[in-house]
Amino acid sequence: MAKRPFEAVVVDHGPAVLRVCRAIVGPVDADDAWSETFLSALRGYPDLPADANVEAWLVTIAHRNAIDVTRARARRAVPTDRVPETAGPADPGNNDDLVDALARLPAKQKQAVAYHYLAGLPYAEIAAILGGSADAARRATADGIATLRSTYPGIAAGTTGTGERR
Repeated sequence: MAKRPFEAVVVDHGPAVLRVCRAIVGPVDADDAWSETFLSALRGYPDLPADANVEAWLVTIAHRNAIDVTRARARRAVPTDRVPETAGPADPGNNDDLVDALARLPAKQKQAVAYHYLAGLPYAEIAAILGGSADAARRATADGIATLRSTYPGIAAGTTGTGERR
Protein backbone atom coordinates (compact mmCIF):
# COMPACT_ATOMS: atom_id res chain seq x y z
CA MET A 1 0.00 0.00 0.00
CA ALA A 2 1.54 3.31 -1.09
CA LYS A 3 1.57 6.31 1.19
CA ARG A 4 -0.65 9.23 0.30
CA PRO A 5 0.94 12.59 -0.53
CA PHE A 6 1.56 14.70 2.56
CA GLU A 7 -0.69 17.46 1.20
CA ALA A 8 -3.62 15.04 1.27
CA VAL A 9 -2.80 14.15 4.88
CA VAL A 10 -2.89 17.84 5.84
CA VAL A 11 -6.22 18.37 4.04
CA ASP A 12 -7.82 15.28 5.60
CA HIS A 13 -6.50 15.59 9.16
CA GLY A 14 -5.78 19.32 9.50
CA PRO A 15 -9.21 20.27 10.91
CA ALA A 16 -9.11 17.53 13.59
CA VAL A 17 -5.57 18.50 14.61
CA LEU A 18 -6.61 22.17 14.83
CA ARG A 19 -9.59 21.27 17.05
CA VAL A 20 -7.25 19.33 19.34
CA CYS A 21 -4.76 22.21 19.43
CA ARG A 22 -7.54 24.72 20.23
CA ALA A 23 -8.83 22.50 23.02
CA ILE A 24 -5.43 21.94 24.60
CA VAL A 25 -3.63 25.30 24.22
CA GLY A 26 -6.56 27.63 23.51
CA PRO A 27 -7.42 29.71 20.47
CA VAL A 28 -4.50 32.15 20.80
CA ASP A 29 -1.73 29.57 20.45
CA ALA A 30 -3.64 26.95 18.44
CA ASP A 31 -2.45 28.09 15.01
CA ASP A 32 1.18 27.99 16.14
CA ALA A 33 0.75 24.53 17.66
CA TRP A 34 -1.00 23.34 14.47
CA SER A 35 1.82 24.66 12.27
CA GLU A 36 4.50 23.10 14.48
CA THR A 37 2.60 19.82 14.41
CA PHE A 38 2.59 19.63 10.64
CA LEU A 39 6.20 20.83 10.35
CA SER A 40 7.25 18.01 12.68
CA ALA A 41 5.01 15.58 10.82
CA LEU A 42 6.49 16.59 7.48
CA ARG A 43 9.96 15.69 8.75
CA GLY A 44 8.81 12.31 10.07
CA TYR A 45 6.30 11.36 7.37
CA PRO A 46 8.79 9.63 5.04
CA ASP A 47 9.69 7.18 7.84
CA LEU A 48 6.09 6.50 8.90
CA PRO A 49 4.96 2.97 8.02
CA ALA A 50 2.36 2.92 5.25
CA ASP A 51 -0.15 1.08 7.47
CA ALA A 52 0.19 3.47 10.45
CA ASN A 53 -2.82 5.29 11.90
CA VAL A 54 -1.94 8.74 10.59
CA GLU A 55 -4.52 10.61 12.67
CA ALA A 56 -3.34 9.05 15.94
CA TRP A 57 0.25 9.82 14.94
CA LEU A 58 -0.64 13.46 14.23
CA VAL A 59 -2.57 13.82 17.50
CA THR A 60 0.46 12.45 19.36
CA ILE A 61 2.64 15.08 17.70
CA ALA A 62 0.03 17.77 18.48
CA HIS A 63 -0.03 16.61 22.12
CA ARG A 64 3.74 16.98 22.41
CA ASN A 65 3.68 20.37 20.69
CA ALA A 66 0.88 21.52 22.99
CA ILE A 67 3.03 20.62 25.99
CA ASP A 68 5.92 22.61 24.48
CA VAL A 69 3.65 25.61 23.81
CA THR A 70 2.29 25.45 27.37
CA ARG A 71 5.81 25.34 28.81
CA ALA A 72 6.93 28.22 26.59
CA ARG A 73 3.89 30.25 27.63
CA ALA A 74 4.77 29.70 31.30
CA ARG A 75 8.28 31.08 30.66
CA ARG A 76 7.06 34.20 28.84
CA ALA A 77 6.85 37.46 30.70
CA VAL A 78 3.31 38.74 31.03
CA PRO A 79 3.01 42.52 30.54
CA THR A 80 1.19 44.18 33.40
CA ASP A 81 1.12 47.77 32.21
CA ARG A 82 -1.29 47.17 29.29
CA VAL A 83 -4.99 46.48 29.42
CA PRO A 84 -6.01 43.60 27.13
CA GLU A 85 -8.11 44.46 24.11
CA THR A 86 -11.79 43.79 24.46
CA ALA A 87 -13.26 41.06 22.33
CA GLY A 88 -15.22 42.03 19.25
CA PRO A 89 -18.71 40.83 18.47
CA ALA A 90 -19.17 37.12 18.95
CA ASP A 91 -18.87 34.94 15.89
CA PRO A 92 -21.79 32.50 15.99
CA GLY A 93 -19.67 29.90 14.20
CA ASN A 94 -16.84 29.74 16.73
CA ASN A 95 -16.67 27.68 19.89
CA ASP A 96 -14.65 29.98 22.13
CA ASP A 97 -17.03 29.34 25.04
CA LEU A 98 -16.55 25.59 24.64
CA VAL A 99 -12.78 26.04 24.42
CA ASP A 100 -12.95 28.11 27.63
CA ALA A 101 -14.98 25.38 29.34
CA LEU A 102 -12.47 22.76 28.18
CA ALA A 103 -9.60 24.89 29.47
CA ARG A 104 -11.04 24.73 32.98
CA LEU A 105 -10.92 20.93 33.04
CA PRO A 106 -7.97 19.10 34.62
CA ALA A 107 -5.26 18.38 32.02
CA LYS A 108 -5.96 14.64 31.57
CA GLN A 109 -9.71 15.18 31.24
CA LYS A 110 -9.25 18.07 28.81
CA GLN A 111 -6.88 16.04 26.64
CA ALA A 112 -9.02 12.90 26.75
CA VAL A 113 -12.18 14.81 25.78
CA ALA A 114 -10.36 16.64 22.98
CA TYR A 115 -8.73 13.51 21.58
CA HIS A 116 -11.92 11.44 21.71
CA TYR A 117 -14.61 13.93 20.71
CA LEU A 118 -12.65 16.43 18.61
CA ALA A 119 -10.13 14.11 16.95
CA GLY A 120 -12.26 10.96 17.03
CA LEU A 121 -9.58 8.72 18.53
CA PRO A 122 -10.54 5.48 20.27
CA TYR A 123 -9.72 5.07 23.95
CA ALA A 124 -6.82 2.68 23.31
CA GLU A 125 -5.03 5.31 21.22
CA ILE A 126 -5.78 8.03 23.78
CA ALA A 127 -4.25 5.77 26.43
CA ALA A 128 -1.12 5.36 24.31
CA ILE A 129 -0.78 9.14 23.98
CA LEU A 130 -1.51 10.04 27.60
CA GLY A 131 -0.05 6.96 29.24
CA GLY A 132 -2.28 4.54 31.11
CA SER A 133 -5.00 2.12 30.15
CA ALA A 134 -7.94 2.42 27.79
CA ASP A 135 -10.24 2.20 30.83
CA ALA A 136 -8.44 5.16 32.44
CA ALA A 137 -8.80 7.14 29.20
CA ARG A 138 -12.51 6.27 29.07
CA ARG A 139 -12.92 7.35 32.72
CA ALA A 140 -11.08 10.65 32.16
CA THR A 141 -13.26 11.33 29.11
CA ALA A 142 -16.46 10.51 31.00
CA ASP A 143 -15.43 12.66 33.97
CA GLY A 144 -14.59 15.54 31.64
CA ILE A 145 -17.93 15.29 29.84
CA ALA A 146 -19.78 15.11 33.18
CA THR A 147 -18.05 18.30 34.31
CA LEU A 148 -18.78 20.00 30.99
CA ARG A 149 -22.46 19.04 31.22
CA SER A 150 -22.70 20.77 34.57
CA THR A 151 -20.73 23.88 33.58
CA TYR A 152 -21.27 24.37 29.83
CA PRO A 153 -24.86 24.99 28.69
CA GLY A 154 -24.23 23.74 25.14
CA ILE A 155 -23.92 20.12 26.27
CA ALA A 156 -27.20 18.59 27.37
CA ALA A 157 -27.55 15.36 29.27
CA GLY A 158 -27.90 12.38 26.97
CA THR A 159 -25.70 13.81 24.22
CA THR A 160 -22.09 13.31 23.28
CA GLY A 161 -19.57 16.12 23.62
CA THR A 162 -20.42 17.24 20.10
CA GLY A 163 -24.11 17.73 20.86
CA GLU A 164 -25.18 14.57 18.99
CA ARG A 165 -27.54 12.10 20.63
CA ARG A 166 -25.91 8.95 21.93
